[in-house]
Amino acid sequence: MRNPLSDKVVEIQPSGIRKFFDIVSEMKDAISLGVGEPDFDTPWHIRDEGIYTLERGKTFYTSNAGLMELRQEICNYLKRRVNVTYDSKSEVLITVGGSEGIDLAFRAMINPGDEVLIPQPSYVSYLPCAVLADAKPVVINLKAENQFRLTKEELLEHITPKTKLLVLPFPNNPTGAIMEKKDLEEIAQVVIEHDLYVLSDEIYSELSYKEDHVSIASLPGMKERTILINGFSKAYAMTGWRLGYACAPKVIMEQMVKIHQFAIMCAPTNSQYAAVDALKNGDEDVRVMREAYDQRRRYLMHRFKQMGLECFEPYGAFYVFPCIKEFGMTSEEFATRLLNDQKVAVVPGTAFGECGEGFLRISYAYSLDNLKEALGRMEIFIHKLREEKNGKA
Repeated sequence: MRNPLSDKVVEIQPSGIRKFFDIVSEMKDAISLGVGEPDFDTPWHIRDEGIYTLERGKTFYTSNAGLMELRQEICNYLKRRVNVTYDSKSEVLITVGGSEGIDLAFRAMINPGDEVLIPQPSYVSYLPCAVLADAKPVVINLKAENQFRLTKEELLEHITPKTKLLVLPFPNNPTGAIMEKKDLEEIAQVVIEHDLYVLSDEIYSELSYKEDHVSIASLPGMKERTILINGFSKAYAMTGWRLGYACAPKVIMEQMVKIHQFAIMCAPTNSQYAAVDALKNGDEDVRVMREAYDQRRRYLMHRFKQMGLECFEPYGAFYVFPCIKEFGMTSEEFATRLLNDQKVAVVPGTAFGECGEGFLRISYAYSLDNLKEALGRMEIFIHKLREEKNGKA
């Protein structure tokens, strides 16, 4: 029989996040800090709207681009929160999670051989989606000394005549890094000068702790160059509802809708109705969850300081990215030993790019009680490693 598989797909590595999650799910008394999923239930008024929609029999297809009411509410939200104005009829698409929006943008914009700049460490989907779209991924290795922000100098070093698209993954998964307005202004200047486009993944925009999130699309000359990706999973604790959205110039959006039309048809109808309620009535829920995450963030930074574990302070998302280079082992080795020794699961930094070596991603989308227990176990493990290193074991 001939080989039934695509060489391109076979060469793509599976997600490094799932490995430890799968192991810990079968390990008694284990604690996982590895998955970026809110521990909050979807707020009741949002669930109630979804239930009510089912009871009323509103279970039919929506238009390909999504419910007009939802697209209008998204436009209202973006004007209110990041001061960007979109046309609900031609510049907004409802997607099956933010990840579909990323995939659609790549496929709608990329010609074979176009270069896509991907700052890493970052979300695991960018590079595979670029490969599947026949792009050439060009990785920009971000640095801890820059708080894992993308600098103008790093961007300029990687631009070539073939560069077409820059992925801007902030607030960042896995590092928790943010880009402030002054940082974005420098990036925007380079983007305009070199005639590039930006895919701005803003799924964690509501989880910013230092200051309000700024979208690069809000800067002069950037809306027409930006594909803005966002969704409901993180801010509204709606991961299983599988709902996101993309906003882009009409010329790009027409092609994204076309691909979505053939591959998906439309996003889940009852999820769309629930999302309308989330945007209309969910600001207070988001505030409460953000304050809880911020409390957990500050607790983890305090505990790392007590342990003597180096970690830059993140101001976005719900992840910390501590450095474990002092122990002389790879991120994979550290995470494996921590899991086997103390039954605590974290994700090796290398799951998010090679420059994540020497770091771990720890999610604080978990209860404070779980975090306290897990960090207590981790402190025991680190103490043991330091004793081994000093020859006392």
